[in-house]
Amino acid sequence: MRTLFVILFINFPIFSQGSQILSFNELYEALLGGSNVNAVIKYKDCRLVSDNVEYESPDATGGMEITPFEYFARGIVGNDKAFISSSKTVLIYLKKYGHVYNYVKLKLIEDGNVEITARYLTTDKYEVKMDETFYCKINDGTNAGGVYLFRK
Repeated sequence: MRTLFVILFINFPIFSQGSQILSFNELYEALLGGSNVNAVIKYKDCRLVSDNVEYESPDATGGMEITPFEYFARGIVGNDKAFISSSKTVLIYLKKYGHVYNYVKLKLIEDGNVEITARYLTTDKYEVKMDETFYCKINDGTNAGGVYLFRK
């Protein structure tokens, strides 16, 4: 019994990390199957655009669970490619702005591209204090894509 416990304890961290999802189709199937999926974003591996100007991306990492989500097949909303969309809003405090809502939206496109919208909004009037768009790719294990997807 003691040996079994040691083996399970040693292997637990491997199982708790989940398996990496390597494509849009795998993501779609995981979500349809009811799996919980997390996105980990390495922003430095994405292109940053704000006010139509491209900037150097920050060496920052973020993450979110892809829930709730919506899937849009090709042509449903005038889109040429199918995509999955998910967003989160959380209250944060920044010295520069005080309390603001941090809104992040992921648009994961069937060709492996990902568009990430990040905004800071005031808590009273929803005034936009920061608006950035990051253009990334789903990391498929062979590319330098900045969006890593994991099935929990």
